[in-house]
Amino acid sequence: MKFIDEVTISVIAGNGGNGCLSFRREKYMPRGGPDGGDGGDGGDVYLLADENLNTLIDFHFKKTFNAENGKNGRGSNCSGKRGKDIIIRVPIGTTIIDNDTKKILQDMTYNNQKFKVSQGGQHGLGNARFKSSVNRRPCQTTKGNKGEIRHLYLKLTLLADVGILGLPNAGKSTLVRNISAARPKVANYPFTTLIPTLGVVNVDGDQKFIVADIPGLIKGAARGVGLGIQFLKHLERCRLLLHLIDITDINNTLDIINDINIVINELKNYNDDLYKKPRWLVFNKIDLHENNIKDNIQNIITSLNWHDKYYLISGLNKKGTNELCDDLMRFILE
Repeated sequence: MKFIDEVTISVIAGNGGNGCLSFRREKYMPRGGPDGGDGGDGGDVYLLADENLNTLIDFHFKKTFNAENGKNGRGSNCSGKRGKDIIIRVPIGTTIIDNDTKKILQDMTYNNQKFKVSQGGQHGLGNARFKSSVNRRPCQTTKGNKGEIRHLYLKLTLLADVGILGLPNAGKSTLVRNISAARPKVANYPFTTLIPTLGVVNVDGDQKFIVADIPGLIKGAARGVGLGIQFLKHLERCRLLLHLIDITDINNTLDIINDINIVINELKNYNDDLYKKPRWLVFNKIDLHENNIKDNIQNIITSLNWHDKYYLISGLNKKGTNELCDDLMRFILE
């Protein structure tokens, strides 16, 4: 499935029905009065957050949505039927923005959250409404109002507790596959992850958190190089970032330090908020080394002047991942 996270759509609420001009015409009722009914209100347009959706791809094919118009009033004081509302389902994490004013209308942050984006037109009045002691035969009616038309910009930012980032082939997808039920593609070449992936991690059976795996970053990602710039925004709502580091060539510490700084600089260049988020270093692929590598890791930590948490794991054989997930769960619950 193609991943679409930004779209522009138009929503059109229903027009209100017109009021009816009518007079009673019945046998033995020579002075039948006005009996024109009111029109019906136009249908409204709602957006509904749906946890089963994770992309805005449906709006790539349909961009205009119309609610039903209200029906016109009829004689015998019959009111017109109200127009049916239309409900548009969007993924959780969708921000609704008025594309004309650029104002944020609503942030859809939980399942079944419902928000009215376009108000249906009010009904018109039939001539029965205008009868009075001085106006026995009113010929006045009103038309229904037009429904509200809005042009919306929908922006999807995935909701996750933990975001996993790193250079291509750092082992992000392998880690997500082995700690959750998500099944991102894994292969031995760069950019196997082309779209963000969400996974639910269960800890001790009854506690869980959500991880997000985004495509690998490369130098210049914040300026649009590679795939990173398209998906860095999906880390903005994460509470914690895991910076995954490939230590296949652990003896070449200078290259590893350079790789770490590439990712750090891309976060800094993207925006300060993302750069300042809590971030843990996770050295991956320790299964490739039989000898003790703690001294090499300590040299890297010292060179980076790193004072936050760091972990040594193997995403392939899950060594060290239980401790990592337990600590993540504790951090999220704090």
